Amino acid sequence: MSCLYQFATAQYSLSGLVTDDNGSIVALADVYEDVTGKLATTDDKGYFKFENFEAGNYSLIIYSFEYNTEKIQVNIADKNESIEVKLTPLSTDLSEVEIRARKKEIFSLKRLKSVEGTAIYEGKKTEVVRLDQIVGNLAINNPRQIYAQVAGLNIYENSDAGLQLNIGGRGLDPNRTSNFNTRQNSYDISADVLGYPESYYTPPADGLSEIQVVRGAASLQYGTQFGGLINFKMKSPDRYKKLGIGIKQSIGSFGLHTTFVEANGQTGKFGYYGFYNFKTGDGYRANSEYDSHNAFLYTDYKLSNKTIISLEATYLHYLAKQAGGLTDSQFEEDPRQSTRSRNWFAVDWVLYNAKLVHKPNKRSTLSLSFFGLDAQRSAVGYRGNPKSLNTNPITDIDEQNTDSVFISPRDLIKGTFNNWGVEARWLSSYKLRGKNATWLVGAKYYHASNTSFQGAGSGDTDADFADYSDTFTAYPNQSTFKFPNRNLALFGEHIFKINNKLSVTPGARFEYIKTASQGQYQIVRFDGAGNPIFNQTETDNRTLGRSLALVGVGLSFKPNTKLEVYGNFSQNYRSVTFSDIRTVNPTFIIDPDIADEKGWTTDIGARGQVGKVLSYDVGVFALLYNNRIGIILNDRANRVRKNIGTAFIYGLESYLEWNIVKSINADITDRTFSIFTNTSVTNSEYLSSESNNVEGKKVEFIPLLNLKTGIKIGYKNFLSSLQLTYLTEQFTDAENSETATPGSSREGIIGEVPAYSILDFSVTYVYKSLTFDTGILNLLDNNYFTRRATGYPGPGIIPSEGRSFYLSIGYNF
Repeated sequence: MSCLYQFATAQYSLSGLVTDDNGSIVALADVYEDVTGKLATTDDKGYFKFENFEAGNYSLIIYSFEYNTEKIQVNIADKNESIEVKLTPLSTDLSEVEIRARKKEIFSLKRLKSVEGTAIYEGKKTEVVRLDQIVGNLAINNPRQIYAQVAGLNIYENSDAGLQLNIGGRGLDPNRTSNFNTRQNSYDISADVLGYPESYYTPPADGLSEIQVVRGAASLQYGTQFGGLINFKMKSPDRYKKLGIGIKQSIGSFGLHTTFVEANGQTGKFGYYGFYNFKTGDGYRANSEYDSHNAFLYTDYKLSNKTIISLEATYLHYLAKQAGGLTDSQFEEDPRQSTRSRNWFAVDWVLYNAKLVHKPNKRSTLSLSFFGLDAQRSAVGYRGNPKSLNTNPITDIDEQNTDSVFISPRDLIKGTFNNWGVEARWLSSYKLRGKNATWLVGAKYYHASNTSFQGAGSGDTDADFADYSDTFTAYPNQSTFKFPNRNLALFGEHIFKINNKLSVTPGARFEYIKTASQGQYQIVRFDGAGNPIFNQTETDNRTLGRSLALVGVGLSFKPNTKLEVYGNFSQNYRSVTFSDIRTVNPTFIIDPDIADEKGWTTDIGARGQVGKVLSYDVGVFALLYNNRIGIILNDRANRVRKNIGTAFIYGLESYLEWNIVKSINADITDRTFSIFTNTSVTNSEYLSSESNNVEGKKVEFIPLLNLKTGIKIGYKNFLSSLQLTYLTEQFTDAENSETATPGSSREGIIGEVPAYSILDFSVTYVYKSLTFDTGILNLLDNNYFTRRATGYPGPGIIPSEGRSFYLSIGYNF
C-alpha cells in the first residue's frame, strides 16, 4: 500500500530548451504553465525547468517579444520530461503598432547575458540601454534621456545636437568620454585608444539598437580604462525583408533641423544596413552654428551555416562654431551671450571594420576583427593672451582684422589619426565535473601613427584652418609632433561553475605599450610690453615602453532565474598621453614629468526582476586611483596639470523600475504606467598627495547625489514621459576651489559647478507606419551649466541649453 501511495504522488520535472528557426538560443523567454500557473524564464543558454509536477497533461505558453507566441501540450507519464521548443520570428506583416505594443511589456533597461558572442560578462556590472524603449529626443542624442537609466553617469551637456558625447562617472572626467573604452559594434572608435583616447565621433541614436555599458571590470577584455566599456551596437539587417526604408525628419528650437534616412534588408545570403544623417542648427548661444554629415554602411555574407563575414564603414564630417566660455558674472548676466566670434572646430572621421565569425561547433566561436581609423580634427580660435598666464583668457579682447590687415592671430591646433588594429577572440564551453564551464582567450595588436600641430592661425573670422606661423613668427604656441604608438595585449577569462547557482570568473590581461613622441616646440619669451626677447626651437624625442599585467575576478550567485548577487574586482591603468604634454594651453601649464595612472575598481550588488512588476540593480562600488592627474596651483600661483596623488572614491548606485500597471493587473497590455528611479550617492577623498592643499579634499567631477527619475504613461500607441535630473554641486579641481572673485584672472575657470535640476517632457505616437515624437526639454527653463572648460570649447563656463522644443516625424516602409 505504501509503495502504491508513493507512486501515485510521485513528482517529476519538466524542462526544455527554447531556440529559434536558425537554432540560436532564445534567452529570457517567459514559459507559462496554464494548469498550475507556474512561470519560468529561460537562462542564457535557452533552458528552463519546472519542478514538482505530478503525472498528467500540461499546457505551456512560450513568449518572447521578438517571436511569435508558441502554445504546446505536454504529457508527463512516469518520468521527467524534457522538450525542445522552436520559436518563429514575428511575422513580417505585423504592423509597427503591434510590434511596439509587444515591446511595452519589457523594462527599459536590461543586462548583458553571462556570455554574448565572444565576450564574457559573468559577475560584472552591466547596463544595456534599449533605444526602442527611449521616449525622448533621439534626433540630437540627448544624453540626459538616453542614459537616464545608467547609474551614476556625469554628463557634460553641450548645445551641439549630440555631435560629441561627454560622459564620465565615479569621479572620471567626462570630457569626450576619454575615461571609457569607446567602441562601435565591439571595435575601437576613439582617436587613439592609449595615446589619445578621446571620442570625437558619436553614432546617431536613430541608428542604434542598444548601448552596452560595462563598468571598470571590463578592463580585462577591452582595455585598461578606469571607466570601463561603452559599446554602441548599431541596428542590424532585417532578415525578413529584401528592402526596408525609414525616413525621419526633425525640427526644433534654435534652428535645429535633422534628416535621418536608413535602409536595410536581406537578399539570399547577403544582408545590409545603412544610414545617412544630416544635422544643422544655430545653437543656443550666439556664435554656435553647426552642421554635420554622417553615413554608415554594414554588410554581411553567410559563407556557410558556420561562417559569416561582415564589412562596415563610417564617415563623419562636421563643422561647428564655438561660442567660447563665460565668467560667472557673464553667465549671471546672460548665459546666451558670446564674446568669441571666430572660434571654429572641424572633424573628419572615417572608420572601417572587417570581421569574420566562425562557429566550428555548437560550443565554440572564433571572431577575428580588423579595424582602422583615418581621421583628423582641427580647431582655430582665440583662447586668451598666449603671452601671459596672468590675465583672464575669457575677458581678454579678441582683436580682429580690419581692412584685411591681420591684427591678432588665432591659436591653431590640428591632429591626424591613422590607426589600425587586429583583435582575435576564441570562446568555448565544455563540461567540468558535470557543470558547464566557459573560457575565453584573445589577443589584440594596435598600431597608431598620429600627428599633432600647434601654431598661429589666421587673423580672420572664418573657418580657415591653414597655418600662418610664417606670418606670425613670434607666436609662442608652436609645436609639431609625431606619435607612433604601439600596443600588444593578451587576455583571458574563465567561468567556473561551482554549482548550479554559484560561479567564479577569474581573468587576466597582459599589455605591452610603447608610446613615443618625435618633434619640436617653440620657446618664446616676452618683456613687460609684450615684445619677444627670446625665441628658440627645442627638440623633444621620447620613447616610453612598459609592460604590465592586470588581474581580476568576478563572482555570481543566482538562487533563481530572477535574482543575481554579483561582485567583481579588477585592476585598471590609464596611459598618459604625449599629445597632452605638448599642447600649450593659456589657462594652465603641464608638468613634463606627468606619469601613468594606476588603480583598481570593485562592485558588489544584487539585480533582477520581481515578475514583470519590478526591475532592480542595487550595489556599492569602490575605486582606488593612484597618480591621479588633475590641476593645482604651484608655488608661483600658476595652474599646473600633473599627478596629484592617490584618490579613493566609493558609493551606492541603485536602479529601480516599477511597472505599476502589471502590479495592478498582469493581463493589461494596452496601457503603460511605470516609474523609474536611478540614484547614485558618491563620496570621495584624496588619501595622499605631494602637493599642498590636496590631501583630505574631495575628488573633482563628483556630485554627492546624482538622481534621475521619471514616469511613463501611455495608452495603446501613445506614450509620454516626464523625467527629472538632479545633481548636487561638484568641484572642478583637486583643491576644491570656490568660485573666483569677480574680475579676477581665473573667474569662470575655477570654482564649483552649482547644483542643478532639469525637467524634460516627451511624447511619442505611432499611427500605422508613421511615428510622431515631440517634447519640451528643460521644461522650467533653468539656467545652469555642467562644466568649466580649461581649453576648448572655452575656456570658462559653458552654459547648457535652456528650454527647447522638438518635433520628429518618421515613416517606415
